[in-house]
Parts: sequence; structure tokens; C-alpha cells
Amino acid sequence: MLLNDINSVRFEINKWRKEGATIGLVPTMGALHAGHLSLIQKAKEICDKVVVSVFVNPIQFGPSEDFDKYPRTLDADRILCEREGVDIIFAPSADEMYGEGQRLSNDTLTYVCPPFFYVNTLCGKSRPGHFDGVCTVVMKLFNIVQPDKAFFGQKDAQQVIIIKKMVKDLNVPIEIIQCPIVREESGLALSSRNKYLTEDGKKDALVLSKIINNIKSCYKKGITDVSALKETAYSFLTDKHDLEYLEFVDKATLDNKREADDDTLVLIACRVEGVRLIDNIYIGD
Repeated sequence: MLLNDINSVRFEINKWRKEGATIGLVPTMGALHAGHLSLIQKAKEICDKVVVSVFVNPIQFGPSEDFDKYPRTLDADRILCEREGVDIIFAPSADEMYGEGQRLSNDTLTYVCPPFFYVNTLCGKSRPGHFDGVCTVVMKLFNIVQPDKAFFGQKDAQQVIIIKKMVKDLNVPIEIIQCPIVREESGLALSSRNKYLTEDGKKDALVLSKIINNIKSCYKKGITDVSALKETAYSFLTDKHDLEYLEFVDKATLDNKREADDDTLVLIACRVEGVRLIDNIYIGD
């Protein structure tokens, strides 16, 4: 069922709780694709009831980012969710989530702010305030749905690490389930923003997966020096690629690595046709 208001969601959740059901939450911003469906399928596999939220969260977008043009496909999203057997699709308005007429700013709205170390790097460094907005909306969803488990994709690896940190530090009784990246047959990581790319752009975007897979291959051959591994990336780049970062960090703590090891997570962000794309890989797997 599609619900737009918090009270209706809580009413249904309370009925499930009385029945002893385990509840899974899949938070999304809509424009659902096979990556989202993999999260839903995992949730259906291990939970009795599944809630999918569809909400383009305004407070995680910067002033020059793509909030207004971010794809909104609720009718199609609803069909996909119903096909997968989702029990509730929660699609609130910003007024419902944050209060009618509320100024969406931390001047007046309570935010959940993760540690500076975790956000002043990678995607957070170029998107100040982004993860404050993410953690705030995720915590609100956790409080509304009160799931037993919540499902997130590895593609947004920094986000998952930060949410796990938030849950641990704030003693939130929810298990975070991280699910693998789902890719197109070409190797391109699925993303709602892929819709912005032309067919040529999608081909150019394959550079992200090529770079990180090549780095993993080099690591498996015995190269561990991070500077040397970064050098292997540059031959893949052309004037069609605007590389934002290529970083090697600990997969649990985001600590930077000088020498790669089996606990290393390699993350890349690059703009293609003006579209900001991300990807990552665990090179020890």
C-alpha cells in the first residue's frame, strides 16, 4: 500500500508489532532500479514485512546540486514495489517529514550531525552538509518505522559507514544490512543519476569501474603502494572525465591508507557529461 503520512505508517507498523513480525526498511529517493530491487529482495528474504521509503530529501542537497531535476518516478516506483511484494511504500512530502512551513535549515531544524572526521573526506568534502542531511532523514525514518533491519547498498559506501557509526554511537537498536553493488552488464554501477547520461556518456562512465578493477588486479599481483596504484588510473582518463577523487581507506573507519591491504576500500568519484558518479571496490575480496 502507498502511504503519505506518518500516522498511517505507524498505525500499520503497530499492527505488525502485535503480530510479532520482523520489519525491514529500505530507504530510497525513488527512481528505483535493479540496485534498489536487490535491497528489497534481500529485505523480503529475511524480514516478515518490508517498508520502502521514497523521498527526495531536500536537506541533503547543496544549493547548486540537482534537487529540482532529480528524477521523480513514483508511479513506476509503486509498480516495481508492488511486484516485489513490498508491504508499505512510504512517500511523504517535505512538509510531512519536517513540518509544514518549516525552514529546512539547521538554524531552526534539529539535525543529526555525524563526526567531522567521517564527513570531511570523499563525497562529504565536496558536498558540505550532505551527510548531516542524510543522517537526519535516516534517523527520522528509523523513528517512524522502527525497523529491526535497514538495508543499504555498498555503492554509497561512505554513507553506509557513517550510518553504521550513527547507529552504534546513538544506541539505535537496528541492524544495518549492507548489500553488494549491482551493475549493468557493461560494468557500470547502477545509479538513479545514470538517467542523465547519453549513450556515449554511459560508455565514458565505464572508466570508473575499469579503474577500480584494474587497481584490484594490480594489488592481487603484489603492488601495495597506494601512490603507485593511483598512477595506474591516469591512463584511463581522457578530457571527458573530471576526476574528483580516488582514495584508499580502511573499509570500517575511513582512515587513509598509504599501503593497501585486504581491509582497503578504493573509492572513486568522477564527473561525466557533468553528472557526478561514484563507485568503489574492496580490493581484498
